[in-house]
Amino acid sequence: MPPSGGTLSGVFRTAVDPRSTGLLLLTVWAHRQGHGVWPILATQWDADWYLGIADHGYAHELGTGHNANNLAFFPLYPTLVKALSALTPGTRASTGLGLAVIASLVAAWGVFAVGDRLYGRRAGVLLTTLWAALPVGLVQWMGYTESLFTALAAWSMYAVLTGRLLTAAWLAAFAGLTRPTGIAVAAAVTTAALLALRRRFGLRTLAAAVVAPLGWCGYVGWVGLRVGRWDGYLAVQRLWHNELDGGVETLRQMRRLLVYAPKPELFLVMVTLTLIASVVLFGLALADRQPVALLVFTAVLLAIVLGSGGVYFPRARFLMPAFPLLLPLALHLSRASRRCRTLVLAGAVTVSAYCGAYMALVYPGAP
Repeated sequence: MPPSGGTLSGVFRTAVDPRSTGLLLLTVWAHRQGHGVWPILATQWDADWYLGIADHGYAHELGTGHNANNLAFFPLYPTLVKALSALTPGTRASTGLGLAVIASLVAAWGVFAVGDRLYGRRAGVLLTTLWAALPVGLVQWMGYTESLFTALAAWSMYAVLTGRLLTAAWLAAFAGLTRPTGIAVAAAVTTAALLALRRRFGLRTLAAAVVAPLGWCGYVGWVGLRVGRWDGYLAVQRLWHNELDGGVETLRQMRRLLVYAPKPELFLVMVTLTLIASVVLFGLALADRQPVALLVFTAVLLAIVLGSGGVYFPRARFLMPAFPLLLPLALHLSRASRRCRTLVLAGAVTVSAYCGAYMALVYPGAP
């Protein structure tokens, strides 16, 4: 069962406290530099693309401009922003930011529910804290899709763990309409459904296997129809220099940053360390024999992020929804002393706050 009201309020505090600390540091740092915090959170980079889609819709043709075709961005978030802004006061930017913040709380609840289901309440709370305090955790409170996607992914995984495969499939379908990596959620749910079918045939289980990838496949197919070619979505990704190369570019960037660069950019070093840590944590998840659905979800997500030949700097953000990777840490901390837990969590929150402010105010690229 999901957590009770008292536990739920504690989960929300667990998620809000790291983000509030990060927002405070960002506000002070931005004030000293003469920047406003609102544009950083609500209207820049990917948020601007989503607001543009909400305002004007999608491009009608492929075109030839690099990094210019908005069909690369999946439709659920801008559709919700457009719909909710028609019902609420304020601008679409404020609606988008409010949606992201609310989704981050729903995501935290889902992350806790998975951890609690597998290892107990303490592990669930620690898992939620670790997720909220990721180095790029600031994005959870920006006009981006990571919070919404994590919420859908977490509750989909929870539905799988509790045997509600058709519910998990519909959540996976919506996740597939949110981000390109929604295929990872679909793969996890479909795998769980097929394994369940091997044990016992059921129409609802069969339906779950079919429904899970519908969102992702539906949008990719629609893009192909939109631009008039079967590989339309892949062509859009090529315009964004975002093709799979088996990890060649990832390894090249890691070697450049860690071996050859005389003064590597701090943010890119953080991204690199996050990628390396994610691989190590996946190995620990395998050793812990996590449920198959969680392993498939994180494996496919890792394969997409590490195997991409596209831009390097947002890779840590792309892995934010991979919260099951943090389960081994949460489980270990749940068995550690209170002093150890306090030191680790305080350190994580401090690093997250600094990295978030640095990412937004110092690093010149998109988060």
